[in-house]
Amino acid sequence: MSGNPESTADPTSLTGTGLDEAWVITLVERTLAEDLTGGTPLPADPAAAVALDVTSAATIPADQVGTADLVARAPGVVAGLPLAARVIVRLAPDATLTAVAADGDRVGRGDVLLTVTGPVRALLAAERSALNIASRASGIATATRAWVDAVAGTGAIVLDTRKTTPGLRPLEKYAVRCGGGSNKRMGLYDVAMIKDNHVAAAGSVAAAVALVRERAPQVAVQVEVDEVAQAREAVDAGADFLLCDNMTPDQLRAVVAEVGDVVELEATGGLTLAVARAVAETGVDHLSVGALTHSAPILDLALDLRISDLRQD
Repeated sequence: MSGNPESTADPTSLTGTGLDEAWVITLVERTLAEDLTGGTPLPADPAAAVALDVTSAATIPADQVGTADLVARAPGVVAGLPLAARVIVRLAPDATLTAVAADGDRVGRGDVLLTVTGPVRALLAAERSALNIASRASGIATATRAWVDAVAGTGAIVLDTRKTTPGLRPLEKYAVRCGGGSNKRMGLYDVAMIKDNHVAAAGSVAAAVALVRERAPQVAVQVEVDEVAQAREAVDAGADFLLCDNMTPDQLRAVVAEVGDVVELEATGGLTLAVARAVAETGVDHLSVGALTHSAPILDLALDLRISDLRQD
């Protein structure tokens, strides 16, 4: 593990994540409510919320205190730990949390990522919600790191796409950054992406670019192309960068030779880890990979209670 053995940093801090505080609060509330109330708003009182966990309320003494470790059950790259910590603190506001790993760290099977001491009922009520967030984010970070490692040294940057889980885009794109990748556009508002349907509606690439420039002069314009002639047409029309869709390495090299010194080029479509390096070595600037967010398996994480540390408070 690349993190410090034990960190003095606030485990719930969002500093450096780029995540919006209000969005994170809403995510925590929504995630816990899904598990504890079926989706209705969570009680403001933590104790009242914890009491909704019928199993823990029935089997665990109200005054029982213990320590639990958030542990990796598989090797990977972690992400989402501050959000998992916030889930726990929402139900156990007086709990003591110690960060052992940090988002972006490579971890091995059995590594402890976070240690928490607090009311056992609250820890178990928060367990699944915290793990769902951190496991999902860590899975994306782990998948991204595999792609970043595959193209290391080529100069190509691994990008994500808009193929994200509804409602979780900020978290999933943050996880991509934790894995060493970069975010493309966050939505339809910050970059114009002209695809074949837009060209058909506008009448031509040039017309589509001109219409976007007139309507939204503040945004960069990208045009999707699938052959060299289209690439030249898009550049002549004033595109800022090109999305080279489902092109072979030979086709990509031809586009790089034609317009690579004028605009940035992004390869996408049909990309796999097996061909990632070959694609990157064509000279394109970016590889955009929807699978980073739409197909990454979770990283298996667990919250292990230290049975020997259980006590009545």
